[in-house]
Amino acid sequence: MKIATIQTQQGPRVCALVEGRYVDLNAADPGLPQSLKAILALGEIGLVRCLEASQTGTVSYEVATAKHLAVIPDPQKIICLGLNYRDHAIESGMEIPPEPILFSKYASALIGHGDAIVLPDASTQVDYEAELVVVIGDRAKHVSEADALNYVAGYAVGHDVSARDWQLNKPGKQWMAGKTFDTFAPVGPVMVTKDEVADSSNLGIRLRLNGQTMQDSNTKQLIFDVAYSVAYLSTIMTLEPGDLIYTGTPPGVGMARKPQVWLKPGDVVEVEIDGLGVLSNTVIAEG
Repeated sequence: MKIATIQTQQGPRVCALVEGRYVDLNAADPGLPQSLKAILALGEIGLVRCLEASQTGTVSYEVATAKHLAVIPDPQKIICLGLNYRDHAIESGMEIPPEPILFSKYASALIGHGDAIVLPDASTQVDYEAELVVVIGDRAKHVSEADALNYVAGYAVGHDVSARDWQLNKPGKQWMAGKTFDTFAPVGPVMVTKDEVADSSNLGIRLRLNGQTMQDSNTKQLIFDVAYSVAYLSTIMTLEPGDLIYTGTPPGVGMARKPQVWLKPGDVVEVEIDGLGVLSNTVIAEG
């Protein structure tokens, strides 16, 4: 099942993509919570009700004109892994990390498919990063790697926008600051439930900038795969339904290019992951 959160005249609605249209699950099942995070918090029955509503719903919306919100507009946590692709670590001239490198984003950075990435006046080196995003489905604490995927609800396409001058050139380096400017966490257009993803460690991942392919790799290059990452994170914190995990980016980022490539107003960035769809965002100046 492919689930989106879209803005309608009735407010945000949880919708399923069915035969090229978004079926309004809240209209089909009025008792269903109006946020995907709250639906996931119901446990397995939440997605079962979504499936049933997708089969009976009669209220639907055009995909092309839908106003997408972030798949989970209100996550409790947005956790990110850095340098998590072997080929990207090599590109960056850095050693393969022995443990995950972690940082965070905040909900104020979230935007949906079709929204604009705003270049902050405070940065002149804003970069792009295609990412696979994991959506947590069940509360997870001290889970094993073998069981970790049982706590995953699904996957989405993400974009870890990064102000490199803040991330790398500030005293002590400031990964969190460089990664969490407003609009720096696009995600969408849909969450694909895990039953439709045969192997999250074998997905083609690409990023196009104004139609030119800049990143082209596969999640086989992940140093720490989804199961390991979820288990590792659950030793540190309790993962909650709706939490988002950005799993790292492949090579081809603008910082590593010669000459370097930074996002500029008017750019269009598309991130595509096999089976998960295409996330497209324009770039505009602040103000």
